[in-house]
Amino acid sequence: MDVNQPLALLAGLSPAQFMRRHWQKKPLLVRQAMAGIEPFLNRAALVKLAAREQVESRLIVRQDKGWTLEQGPIAPKSLPPLSQAGWTLLVQGVDLHEPAGHALLQQFRFVPDARLDDLMISFATPGGGVGPHFDSYDVFLLQASGRRRWKISRQKDLSLQPGMPLKILQNFEAEEEFVLEAGDMLYLPPRYAHDGMAEASVGANGKPADCMTYSIGFRCPVQTELASELLHRLADIGEDAAQAAAEKMPSGPAASPRLYRDPAQPATQTPAAMPEGLAAFAAQAVLDALKDPRALACALGEYMTEPKPGVWFDEPPQPWAGEAVKAGRCALVLDARTRMMYDADHVFINGESHRARGADARLMHRLADQRRLDAGDLRKASGGVAELLGDWHDAGWLQQAALDAGE
Repeated sequence: MDVNQPLALLAGLSPAQFMRRHWQKKPLLVRQAMAGIEPFLNRAALVKLAAREQVESRLIVRQDKGWTLEQGPIAPKSLPPLSQAGWTLLVQGVDLHEPAGHALLQQFRFVPDARLDDLMISFATPGGGVGPHFDSYDVFLLQASGRRRWKISRQKDLSLQPGMPLKILQNFEAEEEFVLEAGDMLYLPPRYAHDGMAEASVGANGKPADCMTYSIGFRCPVQTELASELLHRLADIGEDAAQAAAEKMPSGPAASPRLYRDPAQPATQTPAAMPEGLAAFAAQAVLDALKDPRALACALGEYMTEPKPGVWFDEPPQPWAGEAVKAGRCALVLDARTRMMYDADHVFINGESHRARGADARLMHRLADQRRLDAGDLRKASGGVAELLGDWHDAGWLQQAALDAGE
């Protein structure tokens, strides 16, 4: 993607301009960001998806006495009638289950993959919504069909209504208001309060139009959770390194883990008090784990590419054609569920890390950035890379595909 090319998706701004002016700074309303858009899932297909066990979905109903929330899977028979106002069906991670959803998400890859999360679809009857709230992450709200009225606010009072199944702001005061029609889009930075309510509308065919909103959401790691996860992974890396050293030198000090020792510990009258030496030993253990920047980078990359819970990969429909791949007679495409990233020393894929240098690294970087390798790329693959690609294919992480016309 040319980040300096103006995009209708961003109201004529280039991705570079958008990131400088708006990202995590201020909202952006884009009229006809995707002119002529049609929902790639109709209401019936969305309801069917929400009923699947491996799909995250929620049913939210606004009533006079308050709100109700039902977690999925949502059986079609449990949905209120279409004639009932004020209910919303939310389906999360649609990009993992629908190729068109995955393709839509690719248009937002001017933001690093480490931040891009998923596509959620919201269907609502008139008056439906989830109440005034704020998100801790950035979001693009794309109206796919119908009409939704958005009220937004920079308000500092983020106190919530007590006793609610949803996180609804207690004292929401709108500062701006917009009605989004099909093709319009609203970007909101984190913690920007907003309330979206579906409105009745008529489509070009003269029939009532379903209110469907596509939410493109982003990952926002919590520092404490990230630290906990990385320290856990660094400990595993340290154990693996110690095990490898023990196998090379099965006897002597090098094969022994560092154990806490306290030969100078005196007798104590306060046995419940934490020994200062043990606290210092623990602090040093953490510092030692953080000393190796490559180990830390490895732990981060593995964590950021770990598939979401409930995600699994299918067996490949055809056996690995290694010779055809190496000869450039087919292309390779990453599965929509595959997460792949890289840094200066590693390639990360679905929670695994691999060291990569030189031409091999450049080829793997291209696969991660473009999410495919074409004939010319594959002819340059070394034997080691070809073997690795075969392993990923057999795991269902990528597929063989026909060549594009002209290759």
